[in-house]
Amino acid sequence: MSAAWQVVVGLETHCQLATASKLFCGCANAFGAAPNTLVCAVCSGQPGALPVLNREALDLGLRAALALGCNVAPRTKFDRKHYFYCDLPKGYQISQYDQPFCTGGGIALASGKFVRLARIHLEEDAGKAIHDRGAHSLVDLNRAGVPLIEAVTEPDLSSAAEAHEYLTALKEILQFAGVSECDMEKGSLRCDVNVSVQRPGGARGTKVELKNLNSFANVAAALEHEVARQIQSLESGGEVRQETRLFDAEAGVTRTMRTKEDAHDYRYFPDPDLPLFTLDEAHVARVRSYLPELPAARRARYVKALGLSAYDAGVLTASRATSDYFEAALRHNDAPKELANWLTNEVAALFSDAASGVRSIDELPFKPFDFAELVELARTGRVTRSGARTILRAMCAQPRAPRELMRELGLETVADSGQLERWCREALLGREKIVADVRRGEEKALGALIGPVLKLSGGKADPKAVREKLLELIRAS
Repeated sequence: MSAAWQVVVGLETHCQLATASKLFCGCANAFGAAPNTLVCAVCSGQPGALPVLNREALDLGLRAALALGCNVAPRTKFDRKHYFYCDLPKGYQISQYDQPFCTGGGIALASGKFVRLARIHLEEDAGKAIHDRGAHSLVDLNRAGVPLIEAVTEPDLSSAAEAHEYLTALKEILQFAGVSECDMEKGSLRCDVNVSVQRPGGARGTKVELKNLNSFANVAAALEHEVARQIQSLESGGEVRQETRLFDAEAGVTRTMRTKEDAHDYRYFPDPDLPLFTLDEAHVARVRSYLPELPAARRARYVKALGLSAYDAGVLTASRATSDYFEAALRHNDAPKELANWLTNEVAALFSDAASGVRSIDELPFKPFDFAELVELARTGRVTRSGARTILRAMCAQPRAPRELMRELGLETVADSGQLERWCREALLGREKIVADVRRGEEKALGALIGPVLKLSGGKADPKAVREKLLELIRAS
């Protein structure tokens, strides 16, 4: 990217709220139902149908605002945003224009830059149009009326990497706050990008909006391409038009969708069917009390108080489910580094192994207490790490106490010193060269002896005890 140009980026992120029903009617807010089965007179825009606000949606929006440090307005209202499209049955969207329920707030990036939020407002989602059926388009209204918040940043971002970091942090905060599952594959988190380029210190460039960005990677890729396209156009004597462009992920390019609308094009006016809503301080305080410790604070505590690496703290807080599971296990085993190591390595490996039958932390069939006990068995040498892995997989198939499975599977380490010595002496037979290497101080050569001992023991020998016994026998011979 040329240093002669300054990149200016703002993001508009839509997030579906985790309510049981839609924003203004009682239809279920659910993903995956048969097309047009979650529809009523209100969300399908029938004449005379009146909206009634889902207060849970407003509270979840408040929770998001408070988690992001926003200022909550004492009063808020809803407006009609008019545009005509096949998946918008009323011909307008109920949204918020000049009195959103919150303003301000933002997210701090690792660099120290603070990305300011201009506003967060509450609105209903549109339906879903499917245009890949030849000459016909299909419309599914199940999504119409699903509650959304739209978080709009100030133009504070200046690169694709910063946009990716901001979105990752926003997703973590919303998930931790219990606002949304933020699953981009299901469309519960969607992002539009506004980008322009300008000469350093010069006038602001013409803004282009990018849509159809269904992953954070696509946001970064679309930004990289669009910035290069705008710079090339300007440097060759052309101009940048204000427009909305779609991102073609396969080709890696943006293409014109339509000219960009301004606010007056939507003909906003207050929705006459919905009253002005008051958000009193007591209610806001009550919603604030529901907030958990947020990911940045947890990461800092994990590093400072628990002695974890910044990397492990980041992995553990990548999802609230993982972090909560770790917290619960920690209440039963005061060994945070070992618990973190097992969660981020051995347990994580289960999710990519179809044989385990477990795809995520939420699907683990055993409780944090049992996980904590398994880690303690491995940490204290009651079972080898290999044996503990075997028990872990057994716990997925039959969620029972680790101690029971250890005994049933015969995996408890052998504490009999005499038996350990017999295995070690057998492994030493015929390996005079390795013995000579060890005597010369090359203790790494012991690795060629430890494996045979573990094999003779059927995995029941503790590798550390084996190493010590081998050294004792070699030095005494």
